[in-house]
Amino acid sequence: MTPGIEVTSVRRSFAEVQAVRDATLVAHPGRVTALVGPNGSGKTTLLLMLASLLSPDAGEVRIGGVDPVSDPQGARALLGWMPDALGAWPSLTARETLVTTARLYRIPHERAAARAGELIELVGLGELADAPARVLSRGQKQRLGLARALVHEPSVLLLDEPASGLDPRARVELRHLLRRLAAEGRTILVSSHVLSELEEVADDAVFMVRGETVGADRVAAAASRLSDWRVRFTAAGGAGADAVGRIVAALPEIDGASVRSERRDILIPFASESDAAAALARLVAAGLPVAEFAPATGALERTFLDLGEDLDAGPGNRPGTERGEAQS
Repeated sequence: MTPGIEVTSVRRSFAEVQAVRDATLVAHPGRVTALVGPNGSGKTTLLLMLASLLSPDAGEVRIGGVDPVSDPQGARALLGWMPDALGAWPSLTARETLVTTARLYRIPHERAAARAGELIELVGLGELADAPARVLSRGQKQRLGLARALVHEPSVLLLDEPASGLDPRARVELRHLLRRLAAEGRTILVSSHVLSELEEVADDAVFMVRGETVGADRVAAAASRLSDWRVRFTAAGGAGADAVGRIVAALPEIDGASVRSERRDILIPFASESDAAAALARLVAAGLPVAEFAPATGALERTFLDLGEDLDAGPGNRPGTERGEAQS
């Protein structure tokens, strides 16, 4: 099966700023791939190249096997692009925006109108379908942006911060929608700073640091380090130093200095899920009143943080330009 997205040794600079130094990734149909990295790591620049809106200085990009540099129209027919900020026509309604977008893809007017209605319901904009785009909130514009990306039923979706501005319920609905779209066989690449949201929806992850995608070996090494698990006793079970002491007594192989209290929770480092599961069994066997036991952070966030100082590469650490925002 042809990958939905292939990127090989891609580079892109803006004057003296090297936004993307060396990016390589593959995203497959039927899966959601998370693109993770700090501000300034090159994520948006990479997405713009995938969307055929920028040409790489070097390297190759393929969308469903199509080269967006030599055949941008062919690539755009396959992909739906949702930027971080919707460039809406402020005087057009949500419905008119979708119909106009569909007509730009040469979809017949009758089908364009029907498709607009389908998408308005899909993204929950029914009550605002005939309101001008200028009155929409940030979250509502995000919904319209997603609908616009889906108007021609693309096989590849590029989503830059799709959850930005959405309320908690809308974020849950977005996760369900992305899983549904992936189940239909689409390739979905999502860039987001909300790692907890990505954790819930992503099948795969690609990490970017200073314009480079991080190799699988380095990611695996970061993910394998000790990670904190959060333990909470029942209200009657105690907290603070007393709870730490009881846990250390039940788990004498644990370095007591590494166990610490955080309000009502106790944080304990473990090397693996199996070690954590064995420790939980021993805590319960010792009669400790464990009410909650879970990772303190999700796998994506833990790996992101454990990649270390290289991830602290925000825009302030590199030359700034007016085009610097495209690097995020």
